[in-house]
Amino acid sequence: MIVHLQALDVWEAVEENYEVPPLGANPTMAQMKLHKERKTRKAKAKACLFAAVSPSIFFKIMKIGSAVEIWEYLKGEYKGDERIKNKQVMNLI
Repeated sequence: MIVHLQALDVWEAVEENYEVPPLGANPTMAQMKLHKERKTRKAKAKACLFAAVSPSIFFKIMKIGSAVEIWEYLKGEYKGDERIKNKQVMNLI
């Protein structure tokens, strides 16, 4: 999953857990572009996580606020020995 998020260039939004501050008065074009890009990355990361799980898991995570919180929930929920991981990966698919 990490590789998938990296390929879509949104892993940074999950890994770094940055906040996107509101734009100040009279922002430059570069500031507006960076602001929009960072907000979009956070939303794309969340959408990718939603799309990667089964409907039953989706209902558990759909009210979680950020991609980082969703990632932490999934890591906590699906850790274990290799046999358990394989079964839980199959549930994600």
